[in-house]
Amino acid sequence: MPLSGLGRRSRSLWAVTGLVAVLALLGTLALTHGAAPARTSADGLPHTTVQVSAGACGRGWGAPTAGVQVFDLDNTSDDATEVYLEDPKSQAVYGDSEGIGPGTTRQLTVRLGKGSYAFKCVPDDADAVTGPTVRVTEGRPGPAAAPVTEHDLIPPAIAYQKWVGHGLDDVVRLTGRLRDAVDRGDLAGARTAWLPAHLEYERLGAAYDAFGDADAHINGTDAGLPGGVRDKDFTGFRRVEYGLWHGGSAQSLRAPAAALVKAVSALRGDWAQTRMDPAQLGLRAHEILENTVQFELTGRTDYGSGSNLATARANLDGTREVLTRLRPLLATRYAQLPGLEMELDHAQHTLDSFHARSDGSARSDRGHASAWTPLDSLTRTQRESVNAVLGDLVERLASVATVCDPRRTA
Repeated sequence: MPLSGLGRRSRSLWAVTGLVAVLALLGTLALTHGAAPARTSADGLPHTTVQVSAGACGRGWGAPTAGVQVFDLDNTSDDATEVYLEDPKSQAVYGDSEGIGPGTTRQLTVRLGKGSYAFKCVPDDADAVTGPTVRVTEGRPGPAAAPVTEHDLIPPAIAYQKWVGHGLDDVVRLTGRLRDAVDRGDLAGARTAWLPAHLEYERLGAAYDAFGDADAHINGTDAGLPGGVRDKDFTGFRRVEYGLWHGGSAQSLRAPAAALVKAVSALRGDWAQTRMDPAQLGLRAHEILENTVQFELTGRTDYGSGSNLATARANLDGTREVLTRLRPLLATRYAQLPGLEMELDHAQHTLDSFHARSDGSARSDRGHASAWTPLDSLTRTQRESVNAVLGDLVERLASVATVCDPRRTA
């Protein structure tokens, strides 16, 4: 159940992951007087058209059927509206749809059971309006999540931001070692120093949006650059990596290595004045590993070091750091949290199995950066195993993004 049982809005997050919002409440609804009965659509599910304007929030919900059904949320107002299906007493949310434009209809798929429900319509720049309560008298209720507000997310965001600050200190220190090795002409030492510095930066994944343009200079690729890897704007870790593993001389790498240290030092200096958006924290917990699957497990970011699996492991560490800060909110809202933590352990074990030979010796064939097995050395079965475990985590973390998406309660 990828969305913790919650019906979910349509947004790009689900377009990327291919998720469908399905939930878990069973039962029968009491009739709302004067409302039209649900109709069966081509998808085989009962559909009910519900108005979600401020003046008619929830109007039209009647003659409901048990089990999975679809609400066609019709915004007849002149303003975009966010809509929640919730328990009107506790405000626990069973499903929601964000940014329904004027004159637009959006579908919300849910399964309803014993309990009380009401639609809450939250127009842009206006007070929330709660529609009539509908009671279900039979069936076992499924899960719902208490709403998370931006205020709830401020403490974990502050704690995470402090952790990132310490991480940037380490990035500056480690990139300094890399630069020093290049300056003294020790390219073997530079190849050894490159990976720890890069992985320390990769662990800071949830902060990338707050890094702004600095991230492109520090960790960007040559994608979109007219000159490719020889373009003057190809900079940062990947530029140094390309030179180190493609026969670049120490002289040719001195300027890129120095520029890298300068860029991470500037980022560290600016970080104390930067403010992360607390509302993005849950979404970033999902996006870190989503990007890992898209870029690292496809090898698109390999510029010679063969360290994609090492980067994936660092991204996993970064995901754990975000979840550690969000755990107090998730513990009472996300019933699948223990399963998610077990899958994180499984993913860690899977990736660690490609770190070194059992005798502890490094995999140094073809000059790879570390004891990590390069992607192109994996068997088909091994690659499928890595893709499966990280793909499952991406699905589970989409639920974290859903639960931690801040909602207006008034």
